[in-house]
Amino acid sequence: MADSVGRVQPLAGLKILDFSTLLPGPLATLILAEAGAEVLKIERPGSGDDMRSFPPFVEGESALFALLNRGKKSLALDLKSTDVWTTLEPLIRDADVLVEQFRPGVMERLGLDYARSSAINPRLIYCSITGYGQTGPKANVVGHDLTYLAEAGVLSQARLGAVPPVLAADIAGGAYPAVMNILLALRQRDATGKGAYLDIAMAEQSLTFAVGGLAELFATGKAPGPADWLLTGGSPRYQVYPTSDGQWLAAAPLEQKFWQRFCELIELPAEFRDDRRDRHATRDAVAKRIAAKPASHWRSLFDGEDVSCAIVATLEEAALDPQITARSVLSHRLAVAGREMPAFPIPVAPTFRQAPSVGKAPKLGERT
Repeated sequence: MADSVGRVQPLAGLKILDFSTLLPGPLATLILAEAGAEVLKIERPGSGDDMRSFPPFVEGESALFALLNRGKKSLALDLKSTDVWTTLEPLIRDADVLVEQFRPGVMERLGLDYARSSAINPRLIYCSITGYGQTGPKANVVGHDLTYLAEAGVLSQARLGAVPPVLAADIAGGAYPAVMNILLALRQRDATGKGAYLDIAMAEQSLTFAVGGLAELFATGKAPGPADWLLTGGSPRYQVYPTSDGQWLAAAPLEQKFWQRFCELIELPAEFRDDRRDRHATRDAVAKRIAAKPASHWRSLFDGEDVSCAIVATLEEAALDPQITARSVLSHRLAVAGREMPAFPIPVAPTFRQAPSVGKAPKLGERT
C-alpha cells in the first residue's frame, strides 16, 4: 500500500498481535507499525495497558501511552475468560507476528503459548520479551530496566549514586533486539515458509553495552573499575567537565589530532599534554582550565573546530537543535486529547515511513 506521496512501506500488510505493556514490547511494535505493519493491541478490559495510568497526562490521557502506541488499534479482552480462544483463534490464524511480555509460563496457562498458536498458524513469528529469558534460575524473577542493567554488570562500569537517565535495558536490550529478530525471522520465513519462536531476554542483551569492560575482562581476567576504561572516565580525553557557570562540557577528543588541537585551544600547559605520563594529573589540569570560563566561552571557542566537544544540552535545547530540525526528526505529529505534540522519534528511515502526518493512540477497546 502506497502513502500520499507514493511510498510503499516495507511492512505494509503485516499483521501483528501485541499482548505487551509498558515500554519494551509497545516500542517494538511501534517501530514495526511505523514501517507499515498493522498492530492490534490486546488489553485488559477497564484499565488496559498499565502505561495508560502513567503521567504526564494531557486532559486525562497519558502522553507516554500515546507516544508508544501511535497508529495502533485496541481490543479489550479478558484473557482469563473461558471463551477467549474463540475470539483469538481467528486473529492468531491470520497474524504474522505475536508479541508478548508476560513472565514465562503465563501464556501457556492462558492457552495462548507458541505450541498451540503455531499449530494453527505454522507461519507465525512468536516473540516473547522478558527480563531474563524463558529458561534459567532467574526466569521468573521480577525486574525492571535498572535491575537488568545492575545484574548485567553495566552499572558497575559507571560512577554510581544516580539513576541512569536512559532506559537502556528496556529499549536497546528489549525493544530493539525484538525488532531485529522479528525481521530476521520474517526473512527466514520467506525462504522456508515456517515461523519461529523468539526468546528475548533484556538482562543478557544488556551485556552488549559493556563492550570495553568485557574486552578487558576477557583479555586480562580482570574487569576495569568505573573510572578505569577509556570510555568510562579513565582518560582525560573522554570526560564531562564543569564550566564556571554551572554547566558542563562533554569533551571527547580521543584521536591524537583532535587532542592536540583541544589542548591548544584551552591553552593547556605543555607538561600535561602527554596524558600517558599521568592521566589523572592531565584530567585535573583540563578540569581547572574548563572551570575557569562559562559554557558560552567554550561553545564559541570550539565552534568550527575538530575537537569533538559539546556543551551538555537540556532536553528542551535538544528538541530545538537546528540539526534535529533540519533532518525533520520530530516532523511526525501526535494528537492527544485534541492537542498536537511531536510523535516519538524512532529508528526507522524516512523512506520506510509514511509521509509526516498527525496520528493518535487507540482508545481502550475501540476495536472490541
